[in-house]
Amino acid sequence: MNIRYSERTSKIKASEIRELLKLTEMPDIISFAGGLPAPELFPIDKMEIISSKVLREDGKAALQYSTTEGYVPLRDIIAKQRMSVAGVKASVDNIMITSGSQQGLEFSAKIFVDKGDIIICESPSYLGALNAFKAYQPTFIEIPMDDDGMDVDELEAALVKYPDAKMIYTIPDFQNPSGKTMSVERRKKVAKLAKQYSIPVLEDSPYSELAFEGNVNPSIKSFDEEGYVIYLGTFSKTFCPGLRIGWVCADPEILQKYIIVKQGADLQCSTISQREIALFMKEYDLNEHIDNIKEIYKRRRDVMLDSIEKYFPREVKYTRPKGGLFTWVQINENLDAAKILEEALKYKVAFVPGGSFFPNGGNLNHFRLNYSNMNEELIVEGMKRLGNVLQKCC
Repeated sequence: MNIRYSERTSKIKASEIRELLKLTEMPDIISFAGGLPAPELFPIDKMEIISSKVLREDGKAALQYSTTEGYVPLRDIIAKQRMSVAGVKASVDNIMITSGSQQGLEFSAKIFVDKGDIIICESPSYLGALNAFKAYQPTFIEIPMDDDGMDVDELEAALVKYPDAKMIYTIPDFQNPSGKTMSVERRKKVAKLAKQYSIPVLEDSPYSELAFEGNVNPSIKSFDEEGYVIYLGTFSKTFCPGLRIGWVCADPEILQKYIIVKQGADLQCSTISQREIALFMKEYDLNEHIDNIKEIYKRRRDVMLDSIEKYFPREVKYTRPKGGLFTWVQINENLDAAKILEEALKYKVAFVPGGSFFPNGGNLNHFRLNYSNMNEELIVEGMKRLGNVLQKCC
């Protein structure tokens, strides 16, 4: 067909993660590819009660259009409960409901970024965010990470070198893909730099409440004095991803931009999903549900790390996350993880090659493993199979 597409569309590629998620539908594949929560932990019985009650008591409103900002009782609960866990004092005026945090990522690029504008981000960074940003044709400046997260000295140097940069993007807690966590002191510094250089910080926080050891870290937003930090939250990793409910927490002036953009995108999120989540948190204890998730995921993380230690070649390096869903593996520099995946699939085991997590490419000798979605027995078997592949290739 002779159709002329936009320049923006011509530069968009299919999401590598979404393509790899198709592998999870193959019953004989042990897949560590997607960032999938454990489906056996979904509160199906409770949600059956909740859904019935919403329809029975508020069916007409639940099936009707609603406001763009979102269902007020849900926004109020998020402001008082979830943002307080992050150390942030917020009200309904700071909250807009989104279709998962992914919509918040896409809206952020639409609001702040024009063609050629600079986005400063961690290296590596979340592939889903990079794909959302790339539609707006930015230039990426990568900031290296160590065990305490983004190197804030390098960040400041980048801000000095690129004073017209439009946005800083970070996942400070159990980062996707690396599993690393930004220290509290660095969080304070990022908030300070945002104010000093008048640049918005997009704090993507889907994993922060999944801390296996100690308390949840205070968010960067909790140190934000002038409103430069925009916080993205979601129920996808702590509750049910299929409901597709997340939120933006921001200064009302900034939030108004998100509201306008959302009106042009989809008008609003699912009314019934918002009411179901709000009623669930009224009737049940979400914190108790999250504690149960953390217990299971911590055990699965431990089994994966023990199995990596046992079955992988000694020269392979990997992170030891203190929460979240992922560990990040580094192999010999001369190896391409994508080619190793081709071999691994012959052994019916899958992972995500790491090259696409680097905004400007390269670094093909990395891959991401997810430990939340498989039970302990399958984790051991999968690591054994992958270890056999790596022993041959490394």
